[in-house]
Amino acid sequence: MADPPFGFSAGDDPERDRRKNDPGSGGDPFGGAFGGGEFDMSQLGQIFSKLGEMFSGAGGAQPGTAASGPVNYDLARKLASSSVGFVAPASEQTGAAISDAVRLAETWLDGATPLPAGTTRAAAWTPTDWIDNTLDTWKRLCDPVAEQISTVWASALPEEAKAMAGPLLSMMSQMGGMAFGSQLGQALGKLSQEVLTSTDIGLPLGPKGIAALMPDAVEAFAKGLEQPRSEIVTFLAAREAAHHRLFSHVPWLSSQLLATVEAFARGTKVDMSGIEEFARGFNPAALADPAEMERLLNQGIFEPKATPEQHAALDRLETLLALIEGWVHTVVSDALGDRIPGTPALSETLRRRRATGGPAEQTFATLVGLELRPRKMREAAVLWERLTQAVGADARDAVWQHPDLLPSSADLDEPAGFIDRVLGGDTSDLDSAIEQALEQADQERDLESGDGGDRPRE
Repeated sequence: MADPPFGFSAGDDPERDRRKNDPGSGGDPFGGAFGGGEFDMSQLGQIFSKLGEMFSGAGGAQPGTAASGPVNYDLARKLASSSVGFVAPASEQTGAAISDAVRLAETWLDGATPLPAGTTRAAAWTPTDWIDNTLDTWKRLCDPVAEQISTVWASALPEEAKAMAGPLLSMMSQMGGMAFGSQLGQALGKLSQEVLTSTDIGLPLGPKGIAALMPDAVEAFAKGLEQPRSEIVTFLAAREAAHHRLFSHVPWLSSQLLATVEAFARGTKVDMSGIEEFARGFNPAALADPAEMERLLNQGIFEPKATPEQHAALDRLETLLALIEGWVHTVVSDALGDRIPGTPALSETLRRRRATGGPAEQTFATLVGLELRPRKMREAAVLWERLTQAVGADARDAVWQHPDLLPSSADLDEPAGFIDRVLGGDTSDLDSAIEQALEQADQERDLESGDGGDRPRE
């Protein structure tokens, strides 16, 4: 089980405690700065050097800079890059081989899905390239959660308490940004050396249209496998290209993923009793003592509590990611199955890699509280395969036209009912969504015109 997001309390977790206490298990790669995990002592020097900047003027960060938001991305980038070290760029021969694999995969995918190619070029990324090219998307994923956590406790303080706190609130906000930045930097540094492609965790992390493979990680993945390297690269290129087709030609998909993360953030609640107790006994002199600061950061006093709204958002996000992965599995299997005999074995290897809670899943679980369940991905693949057999690829992919047409979590458990609805041409969900949108537009128009919203829609 992955650690909860940014210190969210998940109760007693013996498996998590075993990982933290077992040096050979990898520990908690995210430092647990807000949730009682062990803080990475090797990074304390960099973090406390930043504290000096705070004392020179709390809140002095310029708006719009990477250090002024809820996450210190300057620190995150530095920590991630330093953990990777220098990695030589991929050779021209490797880059050419990846480009050839992507072109071949695109040709084969044309016969498996009506969605056109979504890649404009291929690239061989080093871990540093991955960090640089995905950090903007991580910002969009992390900011809603981090901002809500960093402001919800301060906004709940009484006005007189806010006035008394003064610069301390600004200082604590910057400390929070550093703690989040440290967690993110350590996470991305490790993840950049493990992922195989830019879409390895089912999200459009990299720039649109760039199909990127990670040669070093692919080489490590291929060790011990019976398939030739060329087949493995083509298989991974096909998965990358299939993801890009979906994200490029289903325009609502990326925004829906981000909106679900934002819905999760909006549900954040913080127990104010711990903050009040902290405020009563807080000694400002502790800010100058690194050991005391580490203790304060690890107390979890600002630890948010999971809410029903968050559980609902995570269920929607988990279902959507399972549908993406299941669709990719189905399309790639159809495109490559007869051409690369090892496709089923490679697909199962990736499925098991995900099932063991690899770094990609641990990262996303820690960042947004989501743990991908292999059962859902397997069932999503079964649903897409049966739907393809029943209605064909064109009708199957037409389901992506609107989010309300997609299978629900319950449909993944009982796919027969969903397939029957598609066979019967049931568009009631889409009709309902359109009707609600029209009603909302009419209400907004009536308010603007001063009609009070009572005029019936024509």
